Amino acid sequence: MMIAINGKQLLFTACLVLTTTVGLSQNPLNFGEGMLSADPSAHVWEDGRLYVYASHDEPCQEDFWMKDWRVFSTDDLVNWTDHGAIMNVSDISWADNYAWAPDAAFKDGKYYFCFPAGTGFKDRVNPENSTKWMGIGIGVSDSPTGPFEDHIGAPLWTEPYANDPCLFIDDDGTPYLYVHAMGADYKVIELTDDMKAVKGDFEKMDMGGYEPKMEGPFVFKRNGKYYYTIAENNRDLSYYMSDSPKGPWTYKGIFMKQEHDSNNHASMVEYKGQWMLFYHKWYENNSGCEDQKLERKINAEYLYFNKDGTIKPLKRTEKGLTAKYKK
Repeated sequence: MMIAINGKQLLFTACLVLTTTVGLSQNPLNFGEGMLSADPSAHVWEDGRLYVYASHDEPCQEDFWMKDWRVFSTDDLVNWTDHGAIMNVSDISWADNYAWAPDAAFKDGKYYFCFPAGTGFKDRVNPENSTKWMGIGIGVSDSPTGPFEDHIGAPLWTEPYANDPCLFIDDDGTPYLYVHAMGADYKVIELTDDMKAVKGDFEKMDMGGYEPKMEGPFVFKRNGKYYYTIAENNRDLSYYMSDSPKGPWTYKGIFMKQEHDSNNHASMVEYKGQWMLFYHKWYENNSGCEDQKLERKINAEYLYFNKDGTIKPLKRTEKGLTAKYKK
Protein backbone atom coordinates (compact mmCIF):
# COMPACT_ATOMS: atom_id res chain seq x y z
CA MET A 1 0.00 0.00 0.00
CA MET A 2 1.46 3.44 -0.99
CA ILE A 3 1.00 6.39 1.42
CA ALA A 4 2.24 9.96 0.73
CA ILE A 5 4.07 11.69 3.62
CA ASN A 6 5.64 15.15 3.16
CA GLY A 7 5.36 14.74 -0.56
CA LYS A 8 7.19 11.45 -0.57
CA GLN A 9 5.59 8.16 -1.23
CA LEU A 10 6.46 5.40 1.15
CA LEU A 11 5.64 1.75 0.78
CA PHE A 12 3.96 0.07 3.66
CA THR A 13 3.24 -3.60 3.86
CA ALA A 14 -0.21 -4.09 5.22
CA CYS A 15 -0.68 -7.22 7.22
CA LEU A 16 -4.17 -8.43 6.72
CA VAL A 17 -5.60 -10.45 9.52
CA LEU A 18 -8.29 -12.68 8.19
CA THR A 19 -10.92 -13.82 10.58
CA THR A 20 -13.58 -16.30 9.80
CA THR A 21 -16.74 -16.71 11.70
CA VAL A 22 -17.91 -20.25 11.63
CA GLY A 23 -21.50 -20.92 12.66
CA LEU A 24 -22.76 -24.18 13.93
CA SER A 25 -24.51 -26.60 11.61
CA GLN A 26 -27.93 -25.81 10.20
CA ASN A 27 -30.72 -28.10 9.03
CA PRO A 28 -30.52 -30.38 7.21
CA LEU A 29 -27.10 -31.48 8.40
CA ASN A 30 -24.45 -31.23 5.70
CA PHE A 31 -23.31 -34.81 5.23
CA GLY A 32 -22.25 -34.20 1.63
CA GLU A 33 -23.67 -33.21 -1.74
CA GLY A 34 -26.79 -35.20 -2.55
CA MET A 35 -26.58 -37.39 0.56
CA LEU A 36 -29.95 -38.79 1.62
CA SER A 37 -30.06 -40.40 5.04
CA ALA A 38 -32.56 -41.16 7.77
CA ASP A 39 -33.13 -42.94 11.09
CA PRO A 40 -30.19 -41.32 12.95
CA SER A 41 -28.62 -43.04 15.93
CA ALA A 42 -26.30 -40.54 17.64
CA HIS A 43 -23.52 -41.55 20.04
CA VAL A 44 -20.42 -40.06 21.63
CA TRP A 45 -17.56 -42.52 22.08
CA GLU A 46 -14.33 -42.41 24.10
CA ASP A 47 -12.49 -40.40 21.43
CA GLY A 48 -14.82 -37.47 22.13
CA ARG A 49 -16.30 -37.31 18.63
CA LEU A 50 -20.01 -37.35 17.88
CA TYR A 51 -21.09 -40.16 15.54
CA VAL A 52 -24.41 -40.51 13.73
CA TYR A 53 -25.23 -44.00 12.40
CA ALA A 54 -27.92 -43.89 9.73
CA SER A 55 -29.84 -45.71 7.07
CA HIS A 56 -29.02 -44.61 3.52
CA ASP A 57 -31.64 -43.65 0.98
CA GLU A 58 -30.75 -43.48 -2.68
CA PRO A 59 -32.44 -41.23 -5.25
CA CYS A 60 -35.42 -42.94 -6.85
CA GLN A 61 -34.97 -46.13 -4.82
CA GLU A 62 -37.92 -48.49 -5.01
CA ASP A 63 -40.10 -48.81 -1.92
CA PHE A 64 -37.30 -48.39 0.66
CA TRP A 65 -35.16 -51.14 -0.85
CA MET A 66 -32.06 -49.86 0.93
CA LYS A 67 -28.71 -51.65 0.63
CA ASP A 68 -26.17 -50.17 3.09
CA TRP A 69 -25.64 -48.17 6.25
CA ARG A 70 -23.43 -45.14 6.80
CA VAL A 71 -21.86 -43.26 9.68
CA PHE A 72 -21.01 -39.57 9.88
CA SER A 73 -18.87 -37.93 12.56
CA THR A 74 -17.86 -34.47 13.76
CA ASP A 75 -15.92 -32.76 16.52
CA ASP A 76 -17.34 -29.27 15.99
CA LEU A 77 -20.95 -29.78 14.76
CA VAL A 78 -19.97 -27.92 11.59
CA ASN A 79 -17.71 -30.17 9.57
CA TRP A 80 -19.00 -33.71 9.11
CA THR A 81 -16.99 -36.66 7.81
CA ASP A 82 -18.80 -39.26 5.74
CA HIS A 83 -17.06 -42.54 6.54
CA GLY A 84 -18.82 -44.31 3.69
CA ALA A 85 -20.74 -47.58 3.81
CA ILE A 86 -19.82 -49.32 7.05
CA MET A 87 -21.87 -52.43 6.21
CA ASN A 88 -23.82 -53.65 3.19
CA VAL A 89 -26.54 -56.25 2.82
CA SER A 90 -24.18 -58.00 0.41
CA ASP A 91 -22.01 -58.70 3.49
CA ILE A 92 -24.89 -60.62 5.12
CA SER A 93 -25.57 -64.24 4.24
CA TRP A 94 -29.14 -64.29 5.57
CA ALA A 95 -30.55 -61.09 4.00
CA ASP A 96 -30.36 -59.17 0.75
CA ASN A 97 -32.49 -56.06 1.30
CA TYR A 98 -34.08 -53.61 3.74
CA ALA A 99 -31.01 -51.97 5.31
CA TRP A 100 -33.23 -49.98 7.65
CA ALA A 101 -32.81 -48.04 10.92
CA PRO A 102 -29.70 -49.18 12.88
CA ASP A 103 -28.21 -48.54 16.30
CA ALA A 104 -24.73 -48.88 17.81
CA ALA A 105 -23.07 -49.51 21.16
CA PHE A 106 -19.62 -49.85 22.74
CA LYS A 107 -18.84 -52.74 25.09
CA ASP A 108 -15.63 -54.30 26.36
CA GLY A 109 -13.41 -52.60 23.78
CA LYS A 110 -15.57 -53.47 20.78
CA TYR A 111 -18.07 -51.48 18.75
CA TYR A 112 -21.35 -53.22 17.99
CA PHE A 113 -23.66 -52.31 15.14
CA CYS A 114 -27.24 -53.50 15.58
CA PHE A 115 -29.12 -53.61 12.28
CA PRO A 116 -32.35 -54.83 10.69
CA ALA A 117 -32.26 -56.54 7.31
CA GLY A 118 -34.50 -58.88 5.39
CA THR A 119 -35.65 -60.70 2.32
CA GLY A 120 -38.72 -61.03 0.17
CA PHE A 121 -41.21 -58.60 -1.33
CA LYS A 122 -43.95 -56.48 0.20
CA ASP A 123 -47.04 -56.44 -1.99
CA ARG A 124 -48.80 -53.21 -1.03
CA VAL A 125 -51.70 -53.87 -3.42
CA ASN A 126 -52.37 -57.45 -2.34
CA PRO A 127 -50.80 -57.85 1.12
CA GLU A 128 -51.73 -61.52 1.27
CA ASN A 129 -49.10 -62.11 -1.42
CA SER A 130 -46.29 -60.46 0.54
CA THR A 131 -43.20 -62.53 1.34
CA LYS A 132 -41.25 -59.83 3.16
CA TRP A 133 -39.41 -60.81 6.34
CA MET A 134 -37.02 -58.82 8.54
CA GLY A 135 -34.71 -59.79 11.38
CA ILE A 136 -32.11 -58.21 13.66
CA GLY A 137 -28.37 -58.79 13.30
CA ILE A 138 -25.24 -57.70 15.15
CA GLY A 139 -22.10 -56.36 13.50
CA VAL A 140 -18.76 -55.99 15.30
CA SER A 141 -15.65 -53.87 14.71
CA ASP A 142 -12.58 -52.53 16.47
CA SER A 143 -13.39 -49.10 15.06
CA PRO A 144 -16.47 -46.89 15.44
CA THR A 145 -16.41 -46.37 11.67
CA GLY A 146 -16.13 -50.05 10.80
CA PRO A 147 -16.09 -51.89 8.59
CA PHE A 148 -18.42 -54.09 10.60
CA GLU A 149 -18.55 -57.86 10.21
CA ASP A 150 -21.60 -60.00 10.90
CA HIS A 151 -20.90 -61.10 14.48
CA ILE A 152 -23.23 -64.11 14.40
CA GLY A 153 -23.73 -65.07 10.75
CA ALA A 154 -27.47 -65.26 11.42
CA PRO A 155 -30.25 -63.09 12.84
CA LEU A 156 -30.73 -63.06 16.61
CA TRP A 157 -34.11 -64.75 15.98
CA THR A 158 -36.38 -65.49 13.03
CA GLU A 159 -39.70 -64.89 14.78
CA PRO A 160 -41.09 -62.38 15.42
CA TYR A 161 -40.56 -60.24 12.32
CA ALA A 162 -38.67 -57.20 13.66
CA ASN A 163 -36.94 -53.94 12.79
CA ASP A 164 -35.95 -50.60 14.41
CA PRO A 165 -33.56 -52.02 17.03
CA CYS A 166 -32.35 -50.00 19.98
CA LEU A 167 -29.26 -51.47 21.66
CA PHE A 168 -28.79 -49.98 25.13
CA ILE A 169 -25.83 -50.87 27.37
CA ASP A 170 -26.53 -49.97 30.99
CA ASP A 171 -23.89 -48.75 33.44
CA ASP A 172 -23.35 -52.28 34.75
CA GLY A 173 -22.61 -53.55 31.24
CA THR A 174 -25.93 -55.34 30.71
CA PRO A 175 -27.04 -55.13 27.05
CA TYR A 176 -30.76 -54.57 26.47
CA LEU A 177 -32.46 -54.74 23.09
CA TYR A 178 -35.72 -52.99 22.24
CA VAL A 179 -37.37 -53.36 18.83
CA HIS A 180 -40.43 -52.62 16.75
CA ALA A 181 -41.83 -56.06 15.99
CA MET A 182 -44.96 -58.01 15.28
CA GLY A 183 -46.42 -58.77 18.68
CA ALA A 184 -43.30 -57.57 20.47
CA ASP A 185 -43.72 -53.81 20.74
CA TYR A 186 -43.12 -52.54 24.26
CA LYS A 187 -41.03 -55.61 25.04
CA VAL A 188 -37.36 -55.91 25.97
CA ILE A 189 -34.87 -58.73 25.75
CA GLU A 190 -31.35 -59.06 27.16
CA LEU A 191 -28.34 -60.16 25.11
CA THR A 192 -25.59 -62.47 26.31
CA ASP A 193 -22.35 -60.88 27.44
CA ASP A 194 -20.58 -61.81 24.18
CA MET A 195 -23.37 -60.09 22.20
CA LYS A 196 -23.95 -63.21 20.10
CA ALA A 197 -27.36 -64.36 21.32
CA VAL A 198 -30.43 -63.38 23.23
CA LYS A 199 -30.65 -64.25 26.90
CA GLY A 200 -34.02 -65.70 27.78
CA ASP A 201 -37.20 -64.43 26.14
CA PHE A 202 -38.88 -61.10 25.53
CA GLU A 203 -40.31 -59.44 28.62
CA LYS A 204 -43.46 -57.35 28.29
CA MET A 205 -42.89 -53.98 29.93
CA ASP A 206 -45.47 -52.15 32.01
CA MET A 207 -46.21 -48.97 30.03
CA GLY A 208 -48.76 -47.60 32.48
CA GLY A 209 -51.73 -48.59 30.36
CA TYR A 210 -50.86 -46.51 27.29
CA GLU A 211 -49.47 -48.37 24.27
CA PRO A 212 -50.14 -46.52 21.01
CA LYS A 213 -49.01 -47.79 17.63
CA MET A 214 -45.30 -47.06 17.49
CA GLU A 215 -41.97 -47.44 15.74
CA GLY A 216 -38.39 -46.33 16.30
CA PRO A 217 -37.86 -46.97 20.04
CA PHE A 218 -34.76 -45.32 21.51
CA VAL A 219 -33.61 -45.58 25.13
CA PHE A 220 -31.17 -43.31 26.96
CA LYS A 221 -30.25 -42.53 30.56
CA ARG A 222 -29.91 -39.12 32.21
CA ASN A 223 -29.38 -38.27 35.89
CA GLY A 224 -30.35 -41.78 36.97
CA LYS A 225 -33.59 -41.80 34.98
CA TYR A 226 -34.31 -43.97 31.94
CA TYR A 227 -36.13 -42.54 28.92
CA TYR A 228 -38.02 -44.71 26.42
CA THR A 229 -38.79 -42.65 23.32
CA ILE A 230 -40.91 -43.65 20.34
CA ALA A 231 -42.50 -42.33 17.18
CA GLU A 232 -46.07 -42.43 18.45
CA ASN A 233 -48.47 -43.55 15.72
CA ASN A 234 -45.26 -43.55 13.65
CA ARG A 235 -45.40 -39.73 13.52
CA ASP A 236 -45.16 -37.72 16.78
CA LEU A 237 -42.13 -38.13 19.04
CA SER A 238 -43.17 -39.02 22.58
CA TYR A 239 -41.59 -40.61 25.63
CA TYR A 240 -41.87 -42.47 28.91
CA MET A 241 -39.68 -42.32 32.04
CA SER A 242 -38.65 -45.00 34.54
CA ASP A 243 -36.19 -45.89 37.29
CA SER A 244 -35.33 -49.11 35.47
CA PRO A 245 -34.46 -50.07 31.86
CA LYS A 246 -37.31 -52.60 32.02
CA GLY A 247 -39.89 -50.23 33.50
CA PRO A 248 -42.50 -49.81 34.78
CA TRP A 249 -42.75 -46.76 32.56
CA THR A 250 -44.74 -43.56 32.99
CA TYR A 251 -45.99 -41.86 29.85
CA LYS A 252 -44.91 -38.20 29.66
CA GLY A 253 -46.38 -37.07 26.36
CA ILE A 254 -45.40 -35.75 22.94
CA PHE A 255 -42.36 -33.50 22.67
CA MET A 256 -42.19 -33.08 18.87
CA LYS A 257 -45.22 -33.01 16.61
CA GLN A 258 -45.39 -34.68 13.20
CA GLU A 259 -44.90 -32.92 9.88
CA HIS A 260 -46.14 -33.75 6.35
CA ASP A 261 -48.03 -36.72 7.87
CA SER A 262 -44.78 -38.65 7.48
CA ASN A 263 -42.88 -40.89 9.86
CA ASN A 264 -40.06 -39.83 12.14
CA HIS A 265 -37.20 -41.66 13.82
CA ALA A 266 -35.00 -40.05 16.44
CA SER A 267 -32.19 -40.40 18.98
CA MET A 268 -30.87 -38.23 21.79
CA VAL A 269 -27.29 -37.70 22.97
CA GLU A 270 -25.29 -35.40 25.24
CA TYR A 271 -22.29 -33.81 23.53
CA LYS A 272 -19.93 -31.40 25.31
CA GLY A 273 -22.49 -30.81 28.02
CA GLN A 274 -25.36 -30.13 25.60
CA TRP A 275 -28.24 -32.50 24.91
CA MET A 276 -29.31 -32.83 21.28
CA LEU A 277 -32.06 -34.51 19.30
CA PHE A 278 -31.30 -36.05 15.91
CA TYR A 279 -34.22 -36.91 13.63
CA HIS A 280 -35.09 -37.13 9.96
CA LYS A 281 -37.26 -34.70 8.05
CA TRP A 282 -39.01 -35.08 4.71
CA TYR A 283 -38.17 -32.57 1.97
CA GLU A 284 -39.46 -31.97 -1.51
CA ASN A 285 -37.70 -34.33 -3.90
CA ASN A 286 -35.07 -32.71 -6.09
CA SER A 287 -33.95 -35.92 -7.80
CA GLY A 288 -36.46 -35.81 -10.63
CA CYS A 289 -38.29 -38.95 -9.49
CA GLU A 290 -41.92 -38.76 -10.55
CA ASP A 291 -43.08 -41.45 -8.12
CA GLN A 292 -41.08 -40.16 -5.16
CA LYS A 293 -42.36 -36.76 -4.05
CA LEU A 294 -40.42 -36.50 -0.78
CA GLU A 295 -36.94 -37.44 0.36
CA ARG A 296 -35.40 -37.80 3.82
CA LYS A 297 -32.51 -35.89 5.38
CA ILE A 298 -31.20 -35.79 8.93
CA ASN A 299 -31.77 -32.74 11.13
CA ALA A 300 -30.82 -31.83 14.70
CA GLU A 301 -32.13 -29.58 17.47
CA TYR A 302 -31.03 -28.77 20.99
CA LEU A 303 -32.95 -30.74 23.60
CA TYR A 304 -33.99 -29.13 26.87
CA PHE A 305 -35.19 -30.61 30.14
CA ASN A 306 -37.28 -29.28 33.00
CA LYS A 307 -35.99 -29.47 36.58
CA ASP A 308 -37.98 -32.66 37.15
CA GLY A 309 -36.26 -34.32 34.20
CA THR A 310 -39.17 -34.12 31.77
CA ILE A 311 -38.43 -33.06 28.20
CA LYS A 312 -39.48 -29.62 27.05
CA PRO A 313 -41.53 -29.64 23.82
CA LEU A 314 -39.58 -28.48 20.79
CA LYS A 315 -40.24 -27.53 17.20
CA ARG A 316 -38.40 -28.32 14.00
CA THR A 317 -36.28 -25.37 12.93
CA GLU A 318 -34.11 -24.35 10.00
CA LYS A 319 -31.45 -23.00 12.39
CA GLY A 320 -31.06 -26.29 14.23
CA LEU A 321 -27.77 -26.19 16.11
CA THR A 322 -26.91 -22.66 14.92
CA ALA A 323 -28.99 -21.26 17.74
CA LYS A 324 -27.12 -20.59 20.97
CA TYR A 325 -27.62 -23.35 23.48
CA LYS A 326 -29.41 -22.28 26.65
CA LYS A 327 -28.42 -23.98 29.87
